Amino acid sequence: MQNILSGKQILVMGVLNVTPDSFSDGGQYTSVDAAVNQALKMQRAGADIIDIGGESTRPGAPAVSVEEEIKRVVPVIRAIRAQSEIKISVDTSKPEVMRQAVAAGANLINDVRALTEKGALQTVAALGVPVCLMHMQGNPDSMQNDPRYVSVVEDVLRYLQQQVKRCLSAGIKEDQIWLDPGFGFGKTLAHNLSLLKHMQRFVEMGYPVLVGMSRKSMIGEILDVPVEARLTGSLALVNIAMMSGARIVRVHDVKETVQTVKICLAVLDAK
Repeated sequence: MQNILSGKQILVMGVLNVTPDSFSDGGQYTSVDAAVNQALKMQRAGADIIDIGGESTRPGAPAVSVEEEIKRVVPVIRAIRAQSEIKISVDTSKPEVMRQAVAAGANLINDVRALTEKGALQTVAALGVPVCLMHMQGNPDSMQNDPRYVSVVEDVLRYLQQQVKRCLSAGIKEDQIWLDPGFGFGKTLAHNLSLLKHMQRFVEMGYPVLVGMSRKSMIGEILDVPVEARLTGSLALVNIAMMSGARIVRVHDVKETVQTVKICLAVLDAK
């Protein structure tokens, strides 16, 4: 992980969904050429990592086969790597996708299921690459059907602590683990706001914290705006997360986020 985080306080992760049905950019980058052009555009805008996903995890999204996911993501990773040395993350829960993605040039596994799929834990341990463990209540097809917690902050903390222990026991190094509270994954607006308000609790676990709130429905609920009008809300949430200690921000709007990061860092670095 040090080769990714070294020397930078905040990393900007650009979202690249090579899917037909993702909630924000589904269908825009399904060809290899379109996906590569978007990745390079995000790199020029200042992205540190490109996060490539071949299976939508929006609420109600259907499952995708291993073969189809590989077909979507591996050629794109290979094509980006042929033109750029930018860090590449693969957004997947499937062990075989992880293996083929890393072989094609991916540097990081971003798993919304926190390595709970059969064989995923052992696969990441064997690959020796960093992994981001995210909390999700339920599965994408049903996660927003009345999610409930005793205490969302404590429940999510406990879950992530358990997954960290599993990783360490499997031989994954401590400095290879990132954490993501999973905004919007089995959470109501109230749950999401509580997690963000208490972000410091996750930071105190001692692992880099990644947040992904870009264009999500929580912004739409607060501002009553559609997906395409959520930039201002996204930047506001990114700023709050960074000021609370988040190290990686996963976003669609890279240029604007990079500018927000610079302003935030200027304040954090002020004497």
